Amino acid sequence: MASNRPRRLKTLTGASSVISASNDPTPTAGIARAVQLARKAEAEKITGLFTADVLHIDPAGLVGTAGIQEPIVVLSALSQVTSQIGLIVTVSTTFHHPYNLARQIGTLDHASGGRAGWNAVTSSVGEENFGEQLPSPEKRYERAAEFIEVINALYDANERDAAQRRPSGAIAIDHHKFHRVDYRGKHFDIQGPLNVAPLPQGRPVQFQAGQSDVGVTVGARYAEVVYTSQPKLEDAIVFATELRRRATAFGRADGLPFIMNSFHSVIGESDADVARRLKEKHERIDYEQGRLKLADMLGGELDLSELPLDKPLPETLLPEVTSINRRRGRVEVFRRYAQQGLTLRELIIQAQETGHWSVAGTPEQLADAIEERYRHGILDVLSLHGFGNPEQEDLLVNGLLPELRRRSLLDTDYVGGDFRSNLELPPYVPSGHVLPNRKSA
Repeated sequence: MASNRPRRLKTLTGASSVISASNDPTPTAGIARAVQLARKAEAEKITGLFTADVLHIDPAGLVGTAGIQEPIVVLSALSQVTSQIGLIVTVSTTFHHPYNLARQIGTLDHASGGRAGWNAVTSSVGEENFGEQLPSPEKRYERAAEFIEVINALYDANERDAAQRRPSGAIAIDHHKFHRVDYRGKHFDIQGPLNVAPLPQGRPVQFQAGQSDVGVTVGARYAEVVYTSQPKLEDAIVFATELRRRATAFGRADGLPFIMNSFHSVIGESDADVARRLKEKHERIDYEQGRLKLADMLGGELDLSELPLDKPLPETLLPEVTSINRRRGRVEVFRRYAQQGLTLRELIIQAQETGHWSVAGTPEQLADAIEERYRHGILDVLSLHGFGNPEQEDLLVNGLLPELRRRSLLDTDYVGGDFRSNLELPPYVPSGHVLPNRKSA
């Protein structure tokens, strides 16, 4: 899968929380910090801001603060203090409705001047807040496929000149250029049309996250960028090969979907500095809490409380992936780690990165690891961590990013007028507004 890669690597970083905390000097401290980091990322020519989302608060504290804010509101606010960086909203297709979401993301695309993207996830938690049982992965992805089809149809249906600006400033619409979609599926019956004018980008950029077998199929069919957390090069190659094989079978263009990796790193100035930072990081781990976190990575049903830290997990303890109703891709990663003989202590250390690609090294060593995946053709979009972290930001901004640019792996400026073109995705071509009746499918 090696490639000369004429398109340079694109970068994302997480949007900071806008929430104020009890020890902030003013209630606006949260948004002020988020604005500062968004502007800093844009000044560094980061391609996009990414938001995660979780639809509950975990009493055990295993999922961090990913669910502490609503992503669409956050990125709508940050759209007004930035002008070029992309804005990616993570949304659950299990617990939202496509018509409402099409309106919200479409409005974000207008408010930002064509910089919206959305990341379709099926959720593995939160069902208790919606009065539902969590459906199986197969059913969640079946709904997700319809969800994406509906949203795309709604965006495609309205004609480009359906809305015009009058000299007075008011919007005039031509009702004949707003079209129904009449979608009849297993999960959704939607007439349309979408009551949002055609988007600056045509469609927001479609991201998708899911590593289970059914998740890979949905990504191969619909996504423009697929988010994956493959921690090892050989696993990343297998994943990318299979993803693109399925995409080709669906008639997708060569090279689609793009592959995005989240890159967790510990950056140091020298080998000794890296070793010191890594040692300090491991010393901060609460191994009793770590047992709970590892159990969560393995599906959430294991009791690891009495197992010795410095021995491998018994093979009989490992769950079958197909028996798990949530995050099967993550379970597969940690099953492989356990089967390789890692001790419980080593598995807990790995669980701190939640199964993501993680590298410790100098800026040059990290750039080597990134370039290796890029040259193999299995890395198109890189999610970087470190902005806002006083221990890592300087080495990220003044070490890793310049080194990647020295190797001509990153753009030195934004290359287009909207998020789609800055990612160098193929031009958007509307598919038309007529959809098949899927009621019997």
